[in-house]
Amino acid sequence: MLPAPDTAFLSERRVEYSVSSEGGMVCVVVPGWTLPSGYTLPEADLLVRLPMGYPDLPPDMWWFNPAVLRSDGREIPATQATEYHLGRSWQRWSRHLRPEQWHSGVDGIGSFFTLIRQELVRCASPEVS
Repeated sequence: MLPAPDTAFLSERRVEYSVSSEGGMVCVVVPGWTLPSGYTLPEADLLVRLPMGYPDLPPDMWWFNPAVLRSDGREIPATQATEYHLGRSWQRWSRHLRPEQWHSGVDGIGSFFTLIRQELVRCASPEVS
């Protein structure tokens, strides 16, 4: 259900993951996604939902279970919604790519994971509120 380049990316990096389908979306769950310092937990399960038309169309948002919270208690913008997918409760990180951030035929799960890591580091920064 994943494009071959994504499967190769995950396999080469020995990323543990599961793939399932729900509501017309391909759901990729990465258990124990490592979080950078600045959060209350060292890791959380990551959910990425891929739309029909992926990889020509980009993923939109991502979800964590359990909820990812800053260790200083400050709120992370656009993470207050809880959604239910795959029989679990997930904290939604509402992030949307600008058109120039996704290149059909070039970008895939690896570039989306990079974006997630960058956003996690940015949101742990004391300057973000």
